[in-house]
Amino acid sequence: MTENFTFDQLPRAVAILTKEVSELKQLLQQKREQQATPLEEQLLTVQEAADFLNLSVPTIYGKVSRGELPVMKRGKKLHFSSIDLWQYVKEGRIQTNAEFEAKAETSLATKRKGAR
Repeated sequence: MTENFTFDQLPRAVAILTKEVSELKQLLQQKREQQATPLEEQLLTVQEAADFLNLSVPTIYGKVSRGELPVMKRGKKLHFSSIDLWQYVKEGRIQTNAEFEAKAETSLATKRKGAR
């Protein structure tokens, strides 16, 4: 979408672009604030936990019995904290090569200092 502007049209085009960039900046800032807002803790049922993790209910029960999922039990009911489940998901994050190398370098540097 390239248009050829005349010299007289440039001020209006720049004004439009400035306005659009400002709106984009505002949207990005709003998105960043939404992400910075901590997840509100909710107690979830087994079905809600399954939906949250995108797993089946039997898989949830299996993970609970193997001690893989953080769970609270009152009587015969299982309850899951949304924050604990979010942390469980984040712990499964795979490190990038750069993160892995930085961690290895830090570990080696610490060991070298201790050997002296």
